[in-house]
Amino acid sequence: MKRLVLKVGSAVLTESNALSVERMKNLAEFISLLMKQYEVILVSSGAVAAGYTKLKLDKKEVSNKQALAAIGQPLLMGSYRKKFEQFDVVVGQVLLTADDFDSRKRTEHAKNAIDVMIKNGVLPIINENDVTATEELVFGDNDQLSSRACLYFGADILVILTDIDGYYDKDPREFLDAKLQKVVNVINPEHLNTTPKANSNFATGGIVTKLKAADFLLKHNLQTYLGSGFDLSDVKSFFLDGVHKKGTLFIPKLNS
Repeated sequence: MKRLVLKVGSAVLTESNALSVERMKNLAEFISLLMKQYEVILVSSGAVAAGYTKLKLDKKEVSNKQALAAIGQPLLMGSYRKKFEQFDVVVGQVLLTADDFDSRKRTEHAKNAIDVMIKNGVLPIINENDVTATEELVFGDNDQLSSRACLYFGADILVILTDIDGYYDKDPREFLDAKLQKVVNVINPEHLNTTPKANSNFATGGIVTKLKAADFLLKHNLQTYLGSGFDLSDVKSFFLDGVHKKGTLFIPKLNS
């Protein structure tokens, strides 16, 4: 059975300065179906947004965002637990930092725990430990963390669900003639070097950090699928039915 890492960001999980109950439920339903065909690891943002519902701190201050993440992480996991219970899925929390992947021993320990969870039908939910690490909290929204999880935890593909339905040749919000690229072997270096722009109050990366995650995996001969987390019909079609309607598949040249 193939293993995939599914990353869902703050732009998808939040609405009106709070967690989106409806989208979380839709996500849980989709993942419960996905788990019948794949080994699934979920990488989820949303702790800061959850914390903000309890304490209105200025999110521009990194220390405030760390505090909000600490408050929000148990709330986020509680929300996931309730949503997945409806589909008879047990969830487990895994908090990591980029430094953990620098240590072979810590990476191995984390993978062993994740392997046991998956073997027993439990969904591992990974988030960055924002209280001790700030890199993704400031810029990244777990995109880089998810690419490392894909590589080091033995996954075949990274699935990034976001607020756009794929990778376009130019910004579809600004250009009506922007064209969706369904299959990409090489990412334009200019697109990798532009300044990241967040798309919501709680998102921190925008398309650039997602492209960097896909580029990292391309260089390690691994695939990435980028699609909409608002409308799950395209990602369902691709992974459950094998039909590529929309969304972008980043695939190494050797595999295309």
